Amino acid sequence: MNEEIQSLFDNAKHIVFLTGAGVSTASGIPDYRSKNGLYTTDTTGKPAEYYLSHACLNNEPDTFYTFVKENMYYPDAKPNAIHEKQAELTRQNRASIVTQNVDDLYQKADAKNLIEFHGNLYNVYCQKCHQSVDWHEYMQSPIHKDCGGILRPGIVLYDEGLNQENIMNSVNLMEKADLVVIVGTSMRVYPFAGLLDYRNPKAQVLAVNQEELNFSFPFKMIKADATKFFSELKV
Repeated sequence: MNEEIQSLFDNAKHIVFLTGAGVSTASGIPDYRSKNGLYTTDTTGKPAEYYLSHACLNNEPDTFYTFVKENMYYPDAKPNAIHEKQAELTRQNRASIVTQNVDDLYQKADAKNLIEFHGNLYNVYCQKCHQSVDWHEYMQSPIHKDCGGILRPGIVLYDEGLNQENIMNSVNLMEKADLVVIVGTSMRVYPFAGLLDYRNPKAQVLAVNQEELNFSFPFKMIKADATKFFSELKV
């Protein structure tokens, strides 16, 4: 670990990690947008975005359920070094995490100060009676046995609005940050990518990513395997 980079982390009091699918690939969860990702391997003629849309849930609930169950759930996946080191920094009350991931791995790593920008697959509820339901029950059937309503995961689908509280809380964190660390995301999906517009102008910005990123403001790009980077980081 480069001393200059290590000292950035050592001296920071308000780190914000902005993270995406690349954080979880080392845990065995495929990246959606990479060459062999979920969004590029579909053979049915419809894009994966359709299967993850509110329209699909409403119009073809069985199709939605099958797609989500077969492609999205990895209950045996375990947090890797990235989740663990970031979670440790949150427990020291020096960091917050804003993630696009819906895979529950930050929760498993006992992260605090966590905003799941797009929700969490394992928070399942009934659309009819709004009761929360254990995700294991959802894996057995999409029909709520108590009321006959259709169950769904608590994730933000295409053509659905984001949780406004999550947006406001994320913006507040960005405004207070002294170090912003981008990990495992192309920062191309809005409104998540737009959080960078609200960063504290005095904050240092660091990107740890396999893919080269480009922004219109000064930042430090570390093109590397984030798992190795965080394994070596001392916290």
